[in-house]
Amino acid sequence: MSEPLAPLAGAGLSVNRQAMPLVERLVDDAPALRVAVQRDALGPRIVDAGIGVPGSVAAGLLIGEICLGGFGRVALRSGAVDGWPSWLEVHSSQPVLACLASQYAGWSLAASKEETGGKKFFALGSGPARALAAKEPLFAELGYRDQAEQGVLVLEVDRVPPRVVLEKVLRDCGLAAHALTVVLTPTTSPAGTTQVVARVLEVALHKAHELGFALGDVVDGVASAPLPAPSPDGVQAMGRTNDAILYGGRVHLSVRGSDDAARDLAQRLPSRNSRDYGRSFAEIFKDVEYDFYKIDPALFAPAEVWVSNVDTGRTWHAGALDMGLLQRLWFEGP
Repeated sequence: MSEPLAPLAGAGLSVNRQAMPLVERLVDDAPALRVAVQRDALGPRIVDAGIGVPGSVAAGLLIGEICLGGFGRVALRSGAVDGWPSWLEVHSSQPVLACLASQYAGWSLAASKEETGGKKFFALGSGPARALAAKEPLFAELGYRDQAEQGVLVLEVDRVPPRVVLEKVLRDCGLAAHALTVVLTPTTSPAGTTQVVARVLEVALHKAHELGFALGDVVDGVASAPLPAPSPDGVQAMGRTNDAILYGGRVHLSVRGSDDAARDLAQRLPSRNSRDYGRSFAEIFKDVEYDFYKIDPALFAPAEVWVSNVDTGRTWHAGALDMGLLQRLWFEGP
């Protein structure tokens, strides 16, 4: 386990305050971004980015930056030379704060049928509001908790969360109802697909954490991944976004510390180290009867990795893209 990251606690950085101008831009530009904004009866502001409205890639780019707590940039570029026309690029100079204290989808939010008065609800919350609630053990390890007066939470769901879930979020975050914004991004939408693929850097940081690398030694991160077309089928949509990272994700981490640790990270990080490597995520997910916990954790990683030690100037490289596999999965014909 990594050492607590005291610099995060003492730097006075707020992922919610940093992200709030981006949230207001999402709200102000809602018609142009094809998203819808309303106030829930309880009081929180709900942004629909693909349930009752089309949503857009542009909205997904902005939501990706919101998920990063405003401490990262997400951009779209043309990359047909790499075997796919559209790619996302992600960069953060505060990668641990942006990716693990904010973007990581780690807050479990559930409600039973009895609590909702109908259908049960489950979602993994991501984005800056996680750092207000700090319910996950990860925050004790990071030594970080946000103290902002406003918060924003992103949920990959296809319906508005029930009142009981919103009440829990408000209570755990210590927010007044009007101070919470919840952004809804079904993976079947352009915005949802985009904001998930924009997690390519976060996937690398989470894997580094699982490998026991000292997170305090990660100083910068750059990543890219191909952006697939969304699928109207939920499992296929999720499969495409995962495949984009597992087989098309490139990450360059800049770290401090020993060369041995940097070299080891580069060698162990890529997804090819997994026994499940080489098959579509949707197929793997089906084979384990839709139980995430039966999938080899080593699979959740980018395809290709560079690790540079800024203390010594040395760089290591491992893994490779498998664009042939992605083209077979994503192309319908010549």
